[in-house]
Amino acid sequence: MKIALIQKRYASSKKRTVKKTVKDISIAAKAGAKLIVLQELHQNEYFCQSEDVKFFDYASSWEKDIVFWGEVAQENAIVLVTSLFERRAAGLYHNTAVVFETDGTVAGKYRKMHIPDDPGFYEKFYFSPGDLGFEPIETSVGKLGVLICWDQWYPEAARLMTLRGAEILIYPTAIGWFDEDSKKEKKRQLDAWITIQRSHAIANGIPVLSCNRVGFEKDSSGVLDGIRFWGNSFVCDAQGEMIAHAGKKETILYATLDRKRTKEVRDIWPFLRDRRIESYQDLLKRYCD
Repeated sequence: MKIALIQKRYASSKKRTVKKTVKDISIAAKAGAKLIVLQELHQNEYFCQSEDVKFFDYASSWEKDIVFWGEVAQENAIVLVTSLFERRAAGLYHNTAVVFETDGTVAGKYRKMHIPDDPGFYEKFYFSPGDLGFEPIETSVGKLGVLICWDQWYPEAARLMTLRGAEILIYPTAIGWFDEDSKKEKKRQLDAWITIQRSHAIANGIPVLSCNRVGFEKDSSGVLDGIRFWGNSFVCDAQGEMIAHAGKKETILYATLDRKRTKEVRDIWPFLRDRRIESYQDLLKRYCD
């Protein structure tokens, strides 16, 4: 199955950004991609660099956005993974991935579970933790284990998606550097980000798709300079082998997934078989004092 990850920069407005994204989706679909993944919160700038109630207005188009991206999926006959700002009720919002089928219907959604609260990434101000659990989304291209950005650091999330039958792990992401960080520190951060996600592929015996944004986005509050999103979207197979890896520029990253390869890897590395589930009770504790 041919897939595509759309790695883009914010184009100064939602209208321009969406227009460019739709164009890239059309190009990828015409190139044969059956599954297309967009980056985290792909319609707007990464507004979580500061805490400002004005950004809650971005979620006011939630229902219209679902209709719009459903039409895009239908027009291109693709399974489309989006990342949207959900207004569930007044004062209750989620960072939500919505997956559309080839006919434009909603195949399912996932609400981001792990919510960061760090300088430049003040997501707890905007998003409530998800309450849909770690449930794969059934689509015509397979069962998709969709997680979002900060979720990528947690092996428990990847494992639970796998145990519920996910055939692919997918991470829409928005992560980058602060310019004041040293070159060595930037390299350490990027290496860690790639390594942890490849490890999820290896430990669970399924491919991982990670789609990140690119470009410098200034902090609107002026407290920080801003974030330079590092791109580096990638696809790795069930053994962690890199199939495709993007750089730091806008691109459509293509890859082909082989289901037979996943079975072969799981047959020779049966990690799920050898799990000692009777001995893992302490995982339910915050820390074993």
